[in-house]
Amino acid sequence: ARSRTVGELLAPTSPFDKKCGRENWTVAFAPDGSYLAWSQGHRIVKLVPWAQCLNNFLLHGTKNGANAVSTRLLRQNSESGQKNKPCEHIIDCGDIVWSLAFGSSVPEKQSRCVNIEWHRFKFGQDQLLLATGLNNGRIKIWDVYTGKLLLNLMDHTEVVRDLTFAPDGSLILVSASRDKTLRVWDLKDDGNMMKVLRGHPNWVYGCAFSPDSSILCSVGASKAVFLWDMDKYSMLWKLEGHHNDVVACEFSPDGALLATASYDTRVYVWDPHIGVILREFGHLFPPPTPIFAGGANDRWVRSVCFSHDGLHVASLADDKMVRFWRIDEDYPVQVAPLNNGLCCTFSTDGSVLAAGQDGSVYFWATPSQVSSLQHLCRMAIRRVMPTSQVKNLPIPCKVVEFLCYQI
Repeated sequence: ARSRTVGELLAPTSPFDKKCGRENWTVAFAPDGSYLAWSQGHRIVKLVPWAQCLNNFLLHGTKNGANAVSTRLLRQNSESGQKNKPCEHIIDCGDIVWSLAFGSSVPEKQSRCVNIEWHRFKFGQDQLLLATGLNNGRIKIWDVYTGKLLLNLMDHTEVVRDLTFAPDGSLILVSASRDKTLRVWDLKDDGNMMKVLRGHPNWVYGCAFSPDSSILCSVGASKAVFLWDMDKYSMLWKLEGHHNDVVACEFSPDGALLATASYDTRVYVWDPHIGVILREFGHLFPPPTPIFAGGANDRWVRSVCFSHDGLHVASLADDKMVRFWRIDEDYPVQVAPLNNGLCCTFSTDGSVLAAGQDGSVYFWATPSQVSSLQHLCRMAIRRVMPTSQVKNLPIPCKVVEFLCYQI
């Protein structure tokens, strides 16, 4: 089935603007669904209120969405000075932007930092931050509501390829870089760098937290998938099975599954607790041999993301296609065309997929399906139980297999 187009936001172009350098490597939704952010290429990041953007797509059609949003927002910004009212911002980061991540604070959550005597910034519940990873190795932290720069983190020596905030609201930020390291920052402690995670032999492409913030997954140019214990800041284990660079990763909403995308034309869905591959989504048929998968095969998978229903995975590959997969089926349930796509992510409510390409963003409606009661129960159990505990439950084998996503 063909996915329905929702809209597109096109980056402005000038007569002398070269296409080179306009790659959109990152697009992100705020945790509360209030904002959408994407890199327009070069140094520019654009922030738009997502609800108003979606309304304008419905009112004005898909092609005119960006212009309608801009006109309407300018009028609203001039009429209201409220800090928390969503306002459009254009941020010049000073260097090419490679990664974005939203972070929000939970004020009653204790920070992990030692020095709690004095801080430059006090993050309240209404605080929403945007972290931008840059070409020069710096990470800049911005206030989303005002567009002001708050922190400038400067320990990486190469491109900051990916960023992720801990989902627990602690404002712990992890950065992945081409300098072969991951760094852990505490933004509640004025951006203090807490730990350097070493182990990748080459560039680190991506990182993702598990939903309970206890495990970090990182992937890079070494074919392996690394899992880290974020309480001890130590490596748990390496998952091996890919035949080329692994470039993206994401946990399922219940933490029971891990999806990884690779240049070997495949997306693997793992059980991260026992290191077993449960599903393989291939983008080249017949599947390539290991030698062919390890080279330039015209089917490099660039990005992967998990839907919030825990049933669907979206992938984006060099064959000019976006695919939506069900975790229990071998073939895509929906597809959509996209040239030169580099990144994708689901909206906060899971109803829309956003994909970045050449400084612009394109949106599609995601497969809609009411989750079964069995699946909802499975997700509720897996949020609190790892695979080893599930296998020890005094229940029938078929139920255990279902809870472990093996059927």
